[in-house]
Amino acid sequence: MREVKIALLGFGNVGKGVWKILNMNSEELIKRSGYHIKIGKILIRDINKARDLDVPKELFTTNFEDIIEDDSIDIIVELMGGIEPAVDYMLQGMKRKKHIVTANKMAIATKGNTLIKTSREEGVMFYFEGSVAGGIPIIHGLNDNLVANKIEEVIGIINGTTNYILTKMTQEKISFEQALAEAQKKGYAEADPTSDVEAFDAVYKLCILASLAFDTIVSVNSIYREGISNVKPIDIEYAREFGYVIKLLGIIKETNGELELRVHPTMVPAEHPLANVNDSFNAIFLKGNAVGDLMFYGRGAGELPTGSAVVGDIVSILRNKEKSSYYPCLKNEGYKKIKDIEEVKCEYYIRITVKDKPGVLGEISSIFGKNNVSILSVIQKGKREELVSLVFITHSTLEGNINKSIGMIKALNDSEKVENIIRIENLGMD
Repeated sequence: MREVKIALLGFGNVGKGVWKILNMNSEELIKRSGYHIKIGKILIRDINKARDLDVPKELFTTNFEDIIEDDSIDIIVELMGGIEPAVDYMLQGMKRKKHIVTANKMAIATKGNTLIKTSREEGVMFYFEGSVAGGIPIIHGLNDNLVANKIEEVIGIINGTTNYILTKMTQEKISFEQALAEAQKKGYAEADPTSDVEAFDAVYKLCILASLAFDTIVSVNSIYREGISNVKPIDIEYAREFGYVIKLLGIIKETNGELELRVHPTMVPAEHPLANVNDSFNAIFLKGNAVGDLMFYGRGAGELPTGSAVVGDIVSILRNKEKSSYYPCLKNEGYKKIKDIEEVKCEYYIRITVKDKPGVLGEISSIFGKNNVSILSVIQKGKREELVSLVFITHSTLEGNINKSIGMIKALNDSEKVENIIRIENLGMD
């Protein structure tokens, strides 16, 4: 039996998942790859740290040189996260003719073009299935199974932490702060949850999906971003009244050669499959001009789901060793125009607190009318109180018109606060 040695850079949750999968599925992996996959080295920070797995101590090293100088190691699996030194280590590995597997979304989103270019120049393989949506095979799906399609839309729940928080808020009618505390207790959210709840994590993942699905270079800075920290239980209740569920969505659409790239809380119809993706699960809904509508669903994080994607990439490399090099289809050149958020058209939910006085609703409605914002429905909650809530649902309109209207409404003497604005996507399944 042929043997291949790999090195792990990092031994956190995903690294442990890779270790477990290689051990518990060793016979299946030998049959499917033709190789016995053996871990030769594991790069860690602290050699004396207690581990909850029975790993031989001689495998651990704190020195990357022990890996890069070892000619018996064919594949480097980068599981450190972050940009540096992870990117530098991957580039060094490529230049020493070692194939690379990573689950590092930040590195792929920000340095993916450099990594792809270097892998091609050095004639090594570079895989990153685990960087988006954990165990869901979306990257291989886009690169392989769906290449016959022109992709028209990609819309997904691509962050399990925010989906867990919004699920808890929806099902248990608790506050964002309470739901976040539960997510932290369960280990879904970090002590500093900013990357998840303010949607930075989702932006990195959407950047990768946009590059693959729409054949263009995408900068993370071109993606509109809005987190979930301003979503209140009252917004979830209003959404329920209107027949919607609030989810944090990553959205990519192409119209007339222009891309919409945005991540934000979104109201989706309660009957749509995405509305029923709960807890820490991820789902990616896409539309191809040949295949129609598809939805990928599964665990979007965790040691075994993400470890499954990583080990799958290792096997893909071993299968392709006997053929020719395989390169993911990230673009190295060429940009499509990104539509400014002001030019995006949506329906909108707008919640405003106003003084309970005659004529206020008329004033606000008049402002919307002057800015070509057509109102589909309006609800007033509260009666004979100093302050009441006005909730508007608009017809599809330009974001720029909404922003002009909101600026004028904020200037009204009787308008206390624009509490929230949430976009609505009336998704359909053809």
